Amino acid sequence: MKQKLSIIKIGGNIIEDQESLSEFLKLFAQLEGNKVLVHGGGKRATEFGKRLGIESKMVDGRRITDAQSLEVVVMVYAGLVNKNIVAQLQANKCDAIGLSGADANAIIAVKRPVNTIDFGFVGDVMTVNAESISKLLSAEFVPVFCALTHDGRGQLFNTNADTIASEVAIALSQNYDTTLYYCFEKKGVLRTITDEDSVIKRINMENYQKLKQQKIIVEGMLPKLENCFHALNKHVQQVCIGDISMLEPNAQLFTTITL
Repeated sequence: MKQKLSIIKIGGNIIEDQESLSEFLKLFAQLEGNKVLVHGGGKRATEFGKRLGIESKMVDGRRITDAQSLEVVVMVYAGLVNKNIVAQLQANKCDAIGLSGADANAIIAVKRPVNTIDFGFVGDVMTVNAESISKLLSAEFVPVFCALTHDGRGQLFNTNADTIASEVAIALSQNYDTTLYYCFEKKGVLRTITDEDSVIKRINMENYQKLKQQKIIVEGMLPKLENCFHALNKHVQQVCIGDISMLEPNAQLFTTITL
């Protein structure tokens, strides 16, 4: 019987709200069993870029990562944000270890191909080194991944944190009974965007298509759900979307995604 594993990705609005982040990290530290945390930090990177006179360039909500911007995201993601999270987890008696995809050769990526837009140093995940991550879990460490990968030849890449969480969950599902959690500021996938309690508790592929046609699921939620179904099709057992209360022992109000 496989051991259980929780992969949790936290959104930028939680990272930026110190009270929410502290509460999330407390709940995360209390989760039993094997666990991995994945985070981004785009808003903080934009803020620090401005301080340095480096303006962020965005296309359809996606960051263009030129050489200067890459320096900023490496400093912010792998440095400031990652180490603050690790320090707070240690304060909560959770033996966390901060990582990028380059550490332990954990996540190999390739530069996103140039079609109509050149995203610069943005990487698409190719392989996840499940053996390296499993060694850390076996040693009772809690890996905390920032949204950086590498190509194995010395080049770092900015990489979507939702995708990293999905790909890590897929790779580790070979050895673990894996649940993937996308934790953000909403209680789940909402039927009515203005009604915080209109959570759709279960979404499968059939009603997902209907929800898209009805324009209930639109914009930024679409790629998140595509990541969910991709993970489920690759043997991740379950995917959940909700706010930090989703991690409470008897939580009920969140969205569960199934095939």
